[in-house]
Amino acid sequence: MQPVAIRAAKLADAEGIRQIINYEILNGTSIFELEPRTLAAQRTWLQDRSGIHAVLVATPDDDEDTVLGFSSLSPFHTRPAYNTTVENSVYVHQDHRGKGIGRALLVEIIELAQSHGFHTVIARISGKNEASVAVHQSVGFDVAGVEREVGRKFGRWLDVTVMQLMLRDWNCP
Repeated sequence: MQPVAIRAAKLADAEGIRQIINYEILNGTSIFELEPRTLAAQRTWLQDRSGIHAVLVATPDDDEDTVLGFSSLSPFHTRPAYNTTVENSVYVHQDHRGKGIGRALLVEIIELAQSHGFHTVIARISGKNEASVAVHQSVGFDVAGVEREVGRKFGRWLDVTVMQLMLRDWNCP
């Protein structure tokens, strides 16, 4: 694995996160957004995920200003009965994939969810992203189901694999 530091995101990380997200919006199917985010929108997104719904960033050990990837916890649903369930996201800059950064971010965000008292984490993985499914399975997520053709991007229908991790007894494998 590439030597990285993982820390809580700061507002100054908004541009680095935005670059990663916008690359995926314009080139990938891992996010169902169609229009690139503005810096103001990315800052708002980051501010909305402070506290219990946190964002973590991975940076090189020797450069804490360069964002290599990020992970986040978001509310699973707006109805109060879902408050103990969160959805996770993990994105790694296209030049730094396959180096263990995504798994490290995933483990850290799961530990954070567990420490915040959440009961379960849901991952919604789109576009037949086998690498993301595999990394989630490697830390204990199970496939809960597949939502067929629920998104459309780049002229094709996309499935979403729903994965779930129960936190009560989780220990990182």
